[in-house]
Amino acid sequence: MPDGFSQRIIYIIQNYWLSFLKGAGVTMVIAVISTAFGCLIGFAVGIVQSIPINKNEHIVKRILLKTVRFILGAYVEIFRGTPMMVQSMFIYYGIPLIFGIHLEMWPAALIIVSVNTGAYMAETVRGGILSIDKGQTEGAKAIGMTHFQTMVNVILPQALRNIIPQIGNNLIINIKDTCVLSVIGTIELFYTTKGIAGAYYTYFESFTITMVIYFILTFACSRLLRIWENKLEGAETYDLATTDTLAHTSGLAGIPKNLVEEYDNRESL
Repeated sequence: MPDGFSQRIIYIIQNYWLSFLKGAGVTMVIAVISTAFGCLIGFAVGIVQSIPINKNEHIVKRILLKTVRFILGAYVEIFRGTPMMVQSMFIYYGIPLIFGIHLEMWPAALIIVSVNTGAYMAETVRGGILSIDKGQTEGAKAIGMTHFQTMVNVILPQALRNIIPQIGNNLIINIKDTCVLSVIGTIELFYTTKGIAGAYYTYFESFTITMVIYFILTFACSRLLRIWENKLEGAETYDLATTDTLAHTSGLAGIPKNLVEEYDNRESL
């Protein structure tokens, strides 16, 4: 092992670059898939929590809805109020004891991060739904839409634009927080780095490399999400269509062509 700091880093990269690459790949796969599933959980929980409870409805339906909302509320508060490392230990070692099901590394890791992300996304989705003007919901119900149809076709497409930054934020958090999965033996970037550092007692050098890798992953995802967000905003300049093209054409049918062109030029100014 070389003596200098930079020489040690070069030595570690030359000999263990493939291990770092595999660890980073596992980290990204878990983070991306879990964020996607977490968003689905968050949308489902957010939709259910936003269902209005009408006093005129049947008492059984109201009790059932309140019970479901209480359970979902408890899920959100518990997983937002406890560390993911504790949740990892509880789920990984608790499920075999309670249900007799032994989880392998991949299912356990995906379930842990997805459920944790879903709890945070549920509150984000609920806030996004509440940010949409109530007139949108009233208009949808006025034309006969159900609550589910209103959410899927009217509210959520608008709310999605508002919560995209938070989705990106959760992805970046998950990239970093996958390191807690090392407590259940998940061989991601942090776990891999511990093994490399322990082989030569080069903790400072090894984790310097890992820190740079984490930064590259999070920075790249942040830039890509910003590009996606900008595309959803549309073009910075656009032409506002204020008249119907067919009506405009028919209305000017009897006017000479040169006057029509002059009128169009004035409108463009």
